[in-house]
This record gives sequence, structure tokens and C-alpha cells, in this order.
Amino acid sequence: MSSPSVNPLREGIANRLAPEPCTLVIFGATGDLTHRKLIPALYNLAAEGALPPSVSIIGFARREKTSEQFRTELEEAARKFSRTPLDEELWKSFASSVHYHRSPFDDAEGYRTLAAEMDRLDKERGTAGNRLYYLAVAPDQFPVILDHLKASGLNRAAEGSWARVIVEKPFGKDLKTARALNGLVNEVFEERDTYRIDHYLGKETAQNIMVMRFANSIFESLWDSGHVSHVQITAAEPLGVEGRAGYYDTSGAMRDMVQNHLLQLLTLTAMEPPTSLGADAVRDEKVKVLRSLRPLRGDDVFRHVVRAQYAPGLINGQPVPGYREADGVPKDSVTETYVALQVNIDNWRWAGVPFFIRTAKRMPKGGTEIAVTFKSVPRVLFNSTGEGLDENVLVIRIQPDEGVSLRMSAKLPGSSLRIEPVKMDFHYGTSFGKATPEAYERLLLDAMAGDATLFARRDEVEEAWTFVDGIEEEWKTRKDDLAFYEAGSWGPAEAAELAARHGVTWRRL
Repeated sequence: MSSPSVNPLREGIANRLAPEPCTLVIFGATGDLTHRKLIPALYNLAAEGALPPSVSIIGFARREKTSEQFRTELEEAARKFSRTPLDEELWKSFASSVHYHRSPFDDAEGYRTLAAEMDRLDKERGTAGNRLYYLAVAPDQFPVILDHLKASGLNRAAEGSWARVIVEKPFGKDLKTARALNGLVNEVFEERDTYRIDHYLGKETAQNIMVMRFANSIFESLWDSGHVSHVQITAAEPLGVEGRAGYYDTSGAMRDMVQNHLLQLLTLTAMEPPTSLGADAVRDEKVKVLRSLRPLRGDDVFRHVVRAQYAPGLINGQPVPGYREADGVPKDSVTETYVALQVNIDNWRWAGVPFFIRTAKRMPKGGTEIAVTFKSVPRVLFNSTGEGLDENVLVIRIQPDEGVSLRMSAKLPGSSLRIEPVKMDFHYGTSFGKATPEAYERLLLDAMAGDATLFARRDEVEEAWTFVDGIEEEWKTRKDDLAFYEAGSWGPAEAAELAARHGVTWRRL
């Protein structure tokens, strides 16, 4: 494997690996992910000069079309979904690197002709024999594609080159299937060449959690059970299943959001300082958090977890149907669209600090945030009255308005002593004068650079499933614990009661 070079434009506290020339093959290139996320991300990288000019892109799919037709479709999608306006000349240059390869996923001949196409691009564009395969397909297609990559030898790189694979979530539907999938992938690609993508980790604020903690002594010195009262992690959206009922009803909020996105945010919030910024050093600490989660089994599941489903209600003043009324959803479905958990991390730093995790559809407002609430000051001096002072809260906003805010107390101007909560607020967009990159931009660039820090490792995935499976197994034993909440509300009363048992109120976004 060639030694990575350092791009001076990406130097900071520590040098980051620079992206290398490669051929990116997107399996499932006619799908929604390619059009809405991947191609706009690649174009934006090219617009900012971050994408190596010799990168080639091959869309691999079953539909009959030419490369020119494919480029035209991608241009329409990029105009609609790109965060930066399309520049005609730049798009022409970018589009010249895009090619379409028509083949069924199970056709050996299609992989032989793909190999020939990549060899040709190596010579024409100088992609150095480097290969990056993106599986933007349904999980049931993974085995077919991986088997053919192995049989054709496309998983093996020439001397001095590399071959890597990016795998989209879901990484299985439980621990058993996740292990099977991981075993299958690792039969074809080494773990160091396997990149399990979770787009939440590519968001700028998610990346900034470690910087904020470990580069600012004011926070890290308070980041423990001696100073933190509790932590809330929330991911809410006003949308319903929106045509995804076939997938969602077999998944639910726990598998769809908690097992991956929210447990990843939990690990970043709770992890110990890594020994370095290397990918494995960071991921080692994240895995330690997952292993420290107190298992939820038996009656503990029903004491510490609330699952619910949205009923008919109002979103922005407009009536919306309940989950069971959506096309493709069984009328007696017990799939949860809302889940709230109170979890404990049994380690030295966090012993006794409750963590609250919540995700839901059909909320009044969408957004994802981490809120760290600090313990109250002693009930003397300014905190001696019956009402007490508001607690200090540090809020890390992951989306949509990425930034950080800190609530603290201040004296209201005037002759009387009145104390009111005030907020110090930091917004990425306004503070740095430019839009933050999309998550897929950063993640694609890192995969080209061989930097796996923001990708899930095999043991991370399996530890997360171990925790979630304990809850799912108890849910299978009964259905009477499913609560309901009106669409447009902040969730069921049972979730409010769960938090109230710890003296906590759920935050409203």
C-alpha cells in the first residue's frame, strides 16, 4: 500500500491523511442515495478543490442507459440537492470523470468488464490502481456483490495500491445477522479496508464533540459524575414513515436510530481521552463505553425503556394520519415510532449519572442535540430561595442548526437583585462565514484517505447490537407496554414519567 501524503490544507492540531487518486465504484448508482447524497457530495468536494482531480466515478447498476444519460440525470439531481450552486464549467469537468456500467449484480461477466474499465481509467486518469467500492444497495444484495468482487479478484489491490469497501447501514438487524454480515465482509476485505458508514459521525458538530471536550479544559475538568447531573440525547423529526413502511415496520425506532446513530453520539459524549487521534485509538475508547453500558434485561426493560407509536394528530396545523393508517403498515402493528431510554454507564467517570436517549417521528419540531446538564450550585447565597436557580446546560446541536450553546445565570440590569438564565450561543454557519460540509463529503474524503476514525468498527457494531438485542428480546414477550402519542405532540406521558423518576424534564428542541 502506498504511504499516504499530507495535504497542508487539512493541517490543524494534527495532520490528517490526504485523499488519494482512486476509482470509486458505486453499486446501486441509479438509487436515491446516489442522486441525493453521494454525487452532490462529490461535486461539492470538487468545487472546493478537496477532491483529487484524477478521481474517477463508475456507477454500477442494472438499468439500461448510457454514460451520457446517467450524467444528465445526475446533473438534475445535483442542481436540486447540492449545497452549492452548480457551476456549468465545473460540472462539465466533474461529469467527465463519471461513467455508467450496466450489469446485473450477479453477472460474472459484468465484473470482468468492470475490471477492464478500471484498468483503462488507471491509464487515462492516473487513478493508480486504487479502488473504492460503495455498496449503496439493500443489504440483501451485499452477499452477491461481495462474492463477485472476491471471485473476480477485484477485492485485491496491486502492489502499492489499495482496495476498500464502504458499507451502508443497516449493519444487520440484530447481533446474529450483524456478525454474519461482518464475517461475510471480512472474508472479502480486511477490517482495515472496511468502512461502515454512519452519516451522523460525518456531521461537523459530531466531529467537534471531541475537540470541545479535550481541547478546552473548562469543559473536560467538569465532564464527570462529580459535576454532571444528567445527559439527554434527542433525535426528533416531524416526518412519518413517508413511503418507507416496508422497511420501517420491520425495523422500528430502536433499530433504525438508537442502535447506530444515537449510541454513536453517546460514545462520543462519554468516552475517555484517546491515546492519539488515530482511528483505532478513538474507536477503542468508544467501544469501552458500549461495554460499560448496564445491560437491560427482564423487568428492567419496562422500567427504563418506553416505546410508543404515533396516533393521528396535527403537524404545523395540518391533520396527519396515525402510523397504522400509513400504506403498508399492518393495522395491528406494534412497531415503535418513539423510544425513550434511561441508561447507565458503569465506569468510574459516569457512575450514578443517568443518560436519557430519545428518538421519535411526528414530533412538533425536528432536530438532533446532546444536552449536558450540570449539577446545581449549593442552596445558599443566590440559590437559597424556594424557586432555586436554573441549572447550567451545555447543548451541542447536531442538526439542523449546527452549533453549541451554554445556559448560565446572570443578574438582570436594575437596582434589585434578579437573576435570569442567559444563553451563550455559537453557530457554525455564522461564526465561520460559510456553510458546513455535508456529512457524506467528509466521509467520502476520509475513505479515500484511508482514515477510518469516523467509521464504525466491527466490535462497535456488535457491542451496540448486544445492548439493543436485550431490549428487543423482552419486547417480543409482550405487547401491552406499547404506548401511543398524538402526532405533533412531544411524546407519551409514560416517557415524561420515566424522566420524572430522576427529577428530570425532557427538553423541547
